[in-house]
Order: sequence, then structure tokens, then C-alpha cells
Amino acid sequence: MRWWETNIGGAMRGRIIRLLRRGDKTVDELAGELGVTDNGVRSHLTVLEDAGVIEQFTVRRTGTPGKPATVYRVARDAEPHLSAAYAPILEALLAALENRLDTKELDALFREVGRKLAEDQEAAPKSASLAARARLAASLLGELGAEIDVEEADGGFVIRGHACPVANAVRVQPGVCRAMEELVAGVTGANVRECCDRSNGGARCRFEIRRGA
Repeated sequence: MRWWETNIGGAMRGRIIRLLRRGDKTVDELAGELGVTDNGVRSHLTVLEDAGVIEQFTVRRTGTPGKPATVYRVARDAEPHLSAAYAPILEALLAALENRLDTKELDALFREVGRKLAEDQEAAPKSASLAARARLAASLLGELGAEIDVEEADGGFVIRGHACPVANAVRVQPGVCRAMEELVAGVTGANVRECCDRSNGGARCRFEIRRGA
């Protein structure tokens, strides 16, 4: 049983997502397949819709008098989060790259990836303080799945994580942290040094941000 079938707020909501992944459905159709009342389905749909997991996208006329039926589907932005394939594929890809490239080439590749990620982010205003830019980078890492604090340090700031959004990838290839370093540097426009904690098989982000010369 996939994680979202039981952990996204209850088994019933997991079943609703499973049905909607197979095809768009109305409340009546979902209720019939699940063996529950329309009102019972609507209460779950409201929660899932508020969470951005599903969405209303059209109406369907049923051929009988009355209001057209709303049709629901899995939200397009939510679909990638329902897949468990990304982690093992990424880990296998990193292992293959490690076999094909030397350390210098890997480092250059990861840094290129980090710069590309930074380019895709909304930049902070040039007038923004270093503190504001550090908080923006921390917020981005938080959105990616990390638990982040920003601490003022001598000459700049430290972004300290209590987890890592790419922990599995880092365990396979620690050089992935170089990509995150370039991402933070690109967002802050500052000198950044990655000093992540990878001891005891774990992974916790840590980036020192210094004002430029």
C-alpha cells in the first residue's frame, strides 16, 4: 500500500486519490465506488482540495434536471508528490555518474545544477539586506523539505538545517551538497561555504554566508 493511501489524512482520502488517479470523477461517482454518502465524500474532498491535492476542473451535465455535477481530478502540481520513483532513480543516476566521471567533473556538474536551480528562483531585490537574502534562501530550502534556522555569525550568517531535503542523494554522493551550495550562493548573491554535517550516516544542511569583499 502506497504511503498516501493511509498517511494523507486517513485511508478514505487515500482511496479517493487512488480513484482520481485512474480518472476524473464526480461526487456521486466517488460515493458509489467507495460505498459512502455524497456528504461523506464532500467532506474529504474539501480537505484534499484545501491541501492542493485535488482540484475542480469542469462540470458534467448528467442528462437529468438540476445543477451540473462538478468533476474532480488530482491537481497537476500534486501528481509528482504522489510518486515514490524519484528517490531510487536519482540514487541510481548518481551512482552511474560516479562511475563515469572523476571527482573534478562531478563537482563541476553539481555546481552547474545548483546554478541552474538558482536561476529558476525569484531573485531578491538588489537593495535587500544580506539578512533578508539569507532568510530567502532558508525559506527556499524549507520549501524543498528541510527544517532550517538562520543565525547571525561573525561577518555574515549561517543557515543551519536540522534535516536535509536531499538526504538520500547525499548519502549516495556527498557532492550533491555542492549543488545546494551554488543554489544558496545564487539566491543570496554572497560568498557561501558548504559545511554540512554528514557524520554518522546522517545529513544536515549548514551553509556559511559571508559578505562579499
